[in-house]
Amino acid sequence: MDLNYAAIAVAAVAAFLAAFGYYVAFGRQLAAYGSAAAGNERPSPWLVPVELVKHLVIAAVVAGMVASSDIAGVPGGLLLGVALWVAFPVMLLVGSVFHEKTPWRLAMLHGGDWLLKLLLIAAIVSAWR
Repeated sequence: MDLNYAAIAVAAVAAFLAAFGYYVAFGRQLAAYGSAAAGNERPSPWLVPVELVKHLVIAAVVAGMVASSDIAGVPGGLLLGVALWVAFPVMLLVGSVFHEKTPWRLAMLHGGDWLLKLLLIAAIVSAWR
């Protein structure tokens, strides 16, 4: 399997920055929905490195799926991104709403972040194949 490591790195950083911007834009809603992440506590010094590694792993897995599925071009990548979003974050968030009583608006907020990240990663790695 031939992976473009530059595309993986760019996709990971782009998704990281997009998620940062997303939560800055929706920070007030995050606090209103009762998320502990919206607290006034100082973030851990490990937050940025852990998030970057997390985004690198996600980008590498999506790139592997793009390569093994022989997806070429942004439309196919976006379709894969939507499919992954429905199959994983959406289903996990639905479970957290029903089993853990997570507020549905908070789950929707996090679901939007995941949709943005997966579409961005899938578009970049499928376009830059």
